[in-house]
Formats: sequence, C-alpha cells, structure tokens
Amino acid sequence: MRQTPDFDEVINRFGTHSVKWDGMEPIFGVPAADGISMWVADMDFRPPQAVQQALESMLAHGIYGYFGDDAAYHAAIRWWMQNRHGWAVEKDWVFTTHGLVNGTAIAVDAFSAPGDSVVLMTPVYHAFARVIRAAGREVVECPLALVGNRYELDFATWDAQMTGREKMLILSSPHNPGGRVWSVEELRGVAEFCTRHDLVLVSDEIHHDLLMPGQHHTVMALAAPEIAPRLVTLSATTKTFNIAGAHIGNVIIADPGLRARFAARMAALGISPNSFGMAMATAAYSPEGSAWLDALRLYLDGNRQLFDAGVNAIPGLRSMPLEATYLAWVDFSGTGMEVDEFTRRVEKLARIAANHGPSFGRGGESFLRFNLATPRKLVSEAVARLQAAFADLQ
Repeated sequence: MRQTPDFDEVINRFGTHSVKWDGMEPIFGVPAADGISMWVADMDFRPPQAVQQALESMLAHGIYGYFGDDAAYHAAIRWWMQNRHGWAVEKDWVFTTHGLVNGTAIAVDAFSAPGDSVVLMTPVYHAFARVIRAAGREVVECPLALVGNRYELDFATWDAQMTGREKMLILSSPHNPGGRVWSVEELRGVAEFCTRHDLVLVSDEIHHDLLMPGQHHTVMALAAPEIAPRLVTLSATTKTFNIAGAHIGNVIIADPGLRARFAARMAALGISPNSFGMAMATAAYSPEGSAWLDALRLYLDGNRQLFDAGVNAIPGLRSMPLEATYLAWVDFSGTGMEVDEFTRRVEKLARIAANHGPSFGRGGESFLRFNLATPRKLVSEAVARLQAAFADLQ
C-alpha cells in the first residue's frame, strides 16, 4: 500500500550537515533560531518511501562494495523517460556522473578547450559560470529579454554577439531561475542558433519533472531531432525526488561521435557511480515515484499561489509567473531600492535566506530567488515577514 506523502510535516534539518539550513547563518547572517531558509534548491520533504526502503535494504545487508549489474538502473531510466516524457532512450546513450554540475563540467572539458567561449542565456543557474571559468573558458552572457514579467529569447541580439570563439551553449530547460517552460518553437530556435554558430548544445533538463499544472515540457531531443549530432542532455532524479545528496546524474548523448568524446573524458577522470545513488535513483524512477511526484506537483502549486499572492500584494515587488521548478524569482526593482537595501530587509528584517540575483549573471541584479519547496506553514510565515519588512511601501 502506497503511503500518502505528508508535505506539511516540518522536519528539523539543523545539525544534519544541511548546507541549506546549517549554512544559513554563517553565509547569510540569518539567525538559526528563527530564520527561514529559502535558498539552496533542495526540498524540505522526504522522498518516496521506495527510496527509503532501498537504502534500508542496503543497510540491512551491511556490505557496501562496488556497484555492478546496472540493468535495473538503466531500465528505470528508460521507463521514466518513455512514460513521463515520451522519449525513447537507449542504454548506450547514458553516462552516470556525480550530479549534473559534475556532468556539466565534464561536458565543458570534453567539448571545448582552454580559451574557448561558452554561451549562457542569463540570468541562469550560477554553477554553470563557475565551472566554465574554473576550466579556463570564457563565459559569454546572452541576456534574456524581460518582456512584461516573462523571459523571452532574443536571437537577433545574440547573433550579433557571437565572435566565432564560442564552442558550446548551455541551456536551462525548464529555466532556472525564471521558471519558464520553453515552447517547442523556442527550443527549435535554440537548436537553430546552435547550428548557425556551430555550437555543442548542452540542455540541462534537471527540472523537467517539476511542472506546474497545465504545463508541458518537451525534451530538446524531441523538439528538434535534427540537433542530435550536437546535443547533450542532462537529467537526474536528484531535484525531482529530493535526493541531491546522492550526487548522481545522467548525461544522455545519442550521437556516437559526441559520446566517444565524452566517454574519453569520463575514463581519463576515473568517474564511476556510487552504490547508494544508483539504488536511490532506481527506486525513485518507478510507479511509486511517479505517484509521489504527482502529489508533490499539486502541493508546490499551492505554495506558489500562496507566495505569489502575498508577494505581489507588496508595492514594488513582482514574482515572475512560475511554470516549472519550485524557485520563485522576485523582482524588487519597483521599490526603487538599491540591491543592498532590499537584500538587507529580506535577511535582517524578514530573517529569510534567499539566493542573490546577481549571482545568476546579467539581468539578475534586481532579483532574489526563493525556494518554495518547504512546508506551507513556512511559506505562509515567509510571506507575512516579507509584508512586514516592506510595510512602509504599502
């Protein structure tokens, strides 16, 4: 009998080596005593019971050797992609990395050289720029167009920015931090842009299961099949099922040439998966995991509605409509305040830790990112605190 998930349960994560909660005070100065942590993109919910049972089975056995026979793991991936996304993935296409930041870093290493440029559509997930620069490559920021309260692609402007030194584009799909679900037409536009400029396209689709009601994500491989000779897709169980600590992700490459180049870097770096992550991912990509995800998505939508209604009632604040992910992207530019002032109010007056917008690159300067994947009681409290912190505007 499947257990109904209790997303309302407030679980104390302090003292558990949680970067999200134990790092809140030293990093943001938000007091542990009564602060609300809404920054790092992990959830404050337990994963499906099947994941817990898979770990308990390993613990009961008591021997933790090298992982072998990955047939069930690959079958689970293929089942999930076919059933949830309509995508037929072959076993030979899949590489397992230590999470998708690691997968991104290996892709940068495999498909570019020091001194090359890598294109990002900013603002975008901050770890991309970090690994690109650490590898001795240049980041080329192509700012998304903010039209009303929604991001749109601006190919005409970006075409003019290209110099020929660019070797790769990393796409966030669905978009983090803006929460956009790119349409098939938009995805085809990205594919055409990469073809025009001879770029390898790395499509990070880690949030592709975390959709709001009525939204549909199309994997890049299906939106633009002709891009296969230059396409690398990133996916993982970690965001979907809140098992980021497993540090496991999949790099999916259909093209044999790209696959050989990626495999060579994997071999040179000695990358192999850990047993715990493999067991957790196999258990998560299951009918039980699918039912848990359906319940999660409804809960996250309720949190989104509560947060947006409360924040958008504050003059000068504007929460971008969230189509996917659980990350609210709030624009404070309407307050007329400098970054230091609105950030101070959130951290010191509201006692909330949120990601700073400038870390996401050009276009993020007036924003903060709030993680809504927490019990509704905490979302409600966060809204009340924000309204109090900006009460002078009302």
